[in-house]
Amino acid sequence: MAEHRSMQRAALLDAARSLLSEGGTEALTFPALAERTGLARSSVYEYFRSRAAVVEELCEADFPVWAAEVSSAMAAAEGPEGKVEAYVRRQLVLVGDRRHRAVVAISASELDAGAREKIRAAHGGLVTMIGEALAAMGHAEPRLAAMLLQGVVDAAVRRIELGAAEDPTAITEAAVSMALRGVRG
Repeated sequence: MAEHRSMQRAALLDAARSLLSEGGTEALTFPALAERTGLARSSVYEYFRSRAAVVEELCEADFPVWAAEVSSAMAAAEGPEGKVEAYVRRQLVLVGDRRHRAVVAISASELDAGAREKIRAAHGGLVTMIGEALAAMGHAEPRLAAMLLQGVVDAAVRRIELGAAEDPTAITEAAVSMALRGVRG
């Protein structure tokens, strides 16, 4: 029974990722989740009390995976500038990943305070991750620089997600260039 519930919960989360990736937060409804998973709508409520609860669980499941991929790319890079470049590039590569698209859709939505706090905490982990490299580059305020750097990444993500006129590669190169010139101490 526990294994069945775990599989159903995983199927619901996977359906939620798909819905968010395809149609943003407006598409994430309990009837749509039920339809995607073949469950009765009332059964969805047995797993999640609200849409925000689905969002919170997605953040708990997906953001650490995403952060680990960014961390791994940074660990493989040489020197502080290489780590900054890896930080930016890896996040922009992940834009095409369904988990990332779901997190972006979630971030753009109107959520309750608990869900927003989980997203803020997850983003805070990314900011902390890059702070050491920025300090090594001579930044007097590495946390502030990290938050601003994440702003560059977030802007590039939005540009790519919008299907901007620019090629995603050009957006990535511009973001890396801006990050490296803008973070030198």
